[in-house]
Amino acid sequence: MESLIAQTEQNMEATSFPISETTDWLEDGNETTGNQFQQPNWQVALWAIAYSLIIVVSITGNVTVIWIILAHRRMRTVTNYFIVNLAFSDVSMATFNTLFNFVYALHNDWYFGLGYCRFQNFFPITAMFSSIYSMAAIAVDRYMAIIHPLKPRLSSTSTKVVIALIWVVAILLAIPQCYYSVTRFYYPRTVCMVDWPDDYGGKHQLSYQFALILLIYMLPLLVMLVTYSLVGRTLWGGHIPGEATEHYHGQITAKRKVVKMMVVVVLTFALCWLPYHVYFVLGSFNRDIYKQHYIQQVYLTIFWLAMSSTMYNPIIYCCLNQRFRAGFRHAFAWFPFVKVSEEDKMELQHTHTFRVTMTRSHRNDISYAHTSIKTSDTNDSNSVIKITERDTGAGEDTSFPTANQSSRSSVWKRKVCDK
Repeated sequence: MESLIAQTEQNMEATSFPISETTDWLEDGNETTGNQFQQPNWQVALWAIAYSLIIVVSITGNVTVIWIILAHRRMRTVTNYFIVNLAFSDVSMATFNTLFNFVYALHNDWYFGLGYCRFQNFFPITAMFSSIYSMAAIAVDRYMAIIHPLKPRLSSTSTKVVIALIWVVAILLAIPQCYYSVTRFYYPRTVCMVDWPDDYGGKHQLSYQFALILLIYMLPLLVMLVTYSLVGRTLWGGHIPGEATEHYHGQITAKRKVVKMMVVVVLTFALCWLPYHVYFVLGSFNRDIYKQHYIQQVYLTIFWLAMSSTMYNPIIYCCLNQRFRAGFRHAFAWFPFVKVSEEDKMELQHTHTFRVTMTRSHRNDISYAHTSIKTSDTNDSNSVIKITERDTGAGEDTSFPTANQSSRSSVWKRKVCDK
């Protein structure tokens, strides 16, 4: 019996990301093992309310975000397609992972069979990978739109291909954990765990664990740190031309708002998942922490914080973006206290077409430069720029005029419309 108990303790530690890692306890040195993870009813009720809040807010908010973007042509931009993928990943995580993992973590007793055990260890990795790489794709898209506005941008078809590739890589990354998932019965409970070939703490488990942290946390965050730093230096560190029109100033302000919104989204994700990754890293080096009497409450708190990342994004969009705010008002107009104004209707249904002309003087005789620009306005500055220029002088940069450019006689015609 002692060898069985030792094997039980060893196997109980084989549970890996994303399921709770715990070890079995021997109660009094007796030959029967108990379940230390039983909680009083009042604690179960409080945790149930906390986790139910995540599920309800996440599903409601993210489904609404998807509807706002897909149901309104004006919202179908490159950035917003990635936001749809992000919202889909979050709502999937809340639906298929949060509830089942919470029930398992309450008593460390798996009720859902081997098939769902495999899925439970597989899907959260794919959803997390899809979420954070959607954010990284948005960061790169903002970088290209603002730092290199004259270079070709992703089309809607190319964007969908990128999203599909993200999911393919995510699935491939999650396959090992799905493959090694097993369910085993150790009286008085069943556990769902990842049974690595050389057991928990071996090179297979550690290599995979650190590869996950690198690929679905550190690397994309580093990419976003670099891109948003460069974008921020351009948008906030540069000088807006003195001769720029009010509309040009408005476009810069709009770009800043979009970048601010996405930076808040990224920071929220990073902070919510940081304790979770630290928890498993520490456990990889010191398995004794899983034997502490308070570890279940610690894990439930850390897991709640990680899962709560799925519900914050719709709130951030609503608070920081006028069009999403209008979309939420449309979606919840059936509430008696929600009023949809005429401005809200225009935000999602109307397009604006106008022409701005800026004339600059130069001492040399230069004919003119004609620029036609197609872009969205306040939500997302996805720009497709087509430039034709006749210039009798030396070739010069034909991007937007700035205060540092030598002035010349040119007429900039900008036609701004929505997709």
